[in-house]
Amino acid sequence: MTQQQERASGASVGPAVEPDPVPALDILSRITASLAGEDDLEALLERFLGTIVVLAGARGGAVRVLANNGLEMRLVGAVGMPADVIRRELVVRHDCGICGQAAHDDEIRQATELAVCRLQCGHTYFGAHCNQVVAVPLKHKGKVLGVYNLFLDAGREFAPELLGLLRAIGELLGLALENDRLSRENLRMSLMNERQMLASEVHDSLAQTLVYMGTRVSLLRDAVTGHDEARATTYVDDLEREVDNAHLSLRELLTHFRNRMDPEGLLHALQGVVAEFRDRTGVALDFVNHVPDLELKVEQEVQVFHIVQEALANIGRHARALRARLILDKNDGVYEVIIQDDGGGMPAVAPASGEGVRAQRGHFGMSIMQERARRLGGEITVGRSVGGKGTMVRLRFPAAKTRSGVGA
Repeated sequence: MTQQQERASGASVGPAVEPDPVPALDILSRITASLAGEDDLEALLERFLGTIVVLAGARGGAVRVLANNGLEMRLVGAVGMPADVIRRELVVRHDCGICGQAAHDDEIRQATELAVCRLQCGHTYFGAHCNQVVAVPLKHKGKVLGVYNLFLDAGREFAPELLGLLRAIGELLGLALENDRLSRENLRMSLMNERQMLASEVHDSLAQTLVYMGTRVSLLRDAVTGHDEARATTYVDDLEREVDNAHLSLRELLTHFRNRMDPEGLLHALQGVVAEFRDRTGVALDFVNHVPDLELKVEQEVQVFHIVQEALANIGRHARALRARLILDKNDGVYEVIIQDDGGGMPAVAPASGEGVRAQRGHFGMSIMQERARRLGGEITVGRSVGGKGTMVRLRFPAAKTRSGVGA
């Protein structure tokens, strides 16, 4: 398509605007680098709209994206435009003027006859201050996501090189929009998964305790009805103990969810947990790491972190240990996390006894760890530590595959 075809008739144009090759390459380089490091889409759009506006000698610029319903385009970024014009331009029809043409045809469009823009906006900005509008498609993997505009105070001709640069920038900004959409979608999924995890852990740590308390209330009622004071006293004691256990479980659960992953990664987080465990319990805990180049996805790090937390909590509650070890290893593409102690091991379940209650709570904790292990695609085994004394919890899960198929 020629420049004459891309530009609507109706106003005279000035000399062709050509880009300086070096700044043009610099702009593309900076946009590409920002896509990897910029989390704030609004800041990225504002910064590079400003750069593009200067490059093209324009008065202002705007970015519009197609709404999910496909019937509208929303303004998501603007520079150099009056505030009252921005308010009027927040939403336009998907087929509005040259913006709709550019999005529909995937072609750069220019117009110097701005009656449609002036009618849509209802403002004298178009025709009085802005006398030429350029609409460039925002595209990602063959799909047009919207357009970005340049608003010029006088009509001028754009050289083919500059049009090519504007299209390349449109594709980069299209990539930025798609990355932002994917990030928001991943955030929604993460929130949903976290809510599900919270619901599961509340169920495992508190719901069973409440069921147990319900059975004790029923037995207590029978004992009171039968005037059996000895049994009634026993059941009251059981209920008091379970209320204390429920409070303890709730505090531990809140502690787990307040302890977010260390931004420096799993190894740094585990070092902090080890130091805190020693100070809190007095148990000498050794941290042995045979995998200095540990590479896990964030979701995997979170699951491993909480499994280690729960296993150490069990040692602090049940083991009566003097020493413990946390070991990270990797063999044949399988990660292994071992937590062992030299204590007396977890007590067997004995209903209606204090030890039985603690064992039940330990069982709930193991259920949670098993569920986390399944999310890793692995398994947890529990047995005696080496030498036959104490307990050993062993987590095994496969290493993630790299793109070449080699274990990470």
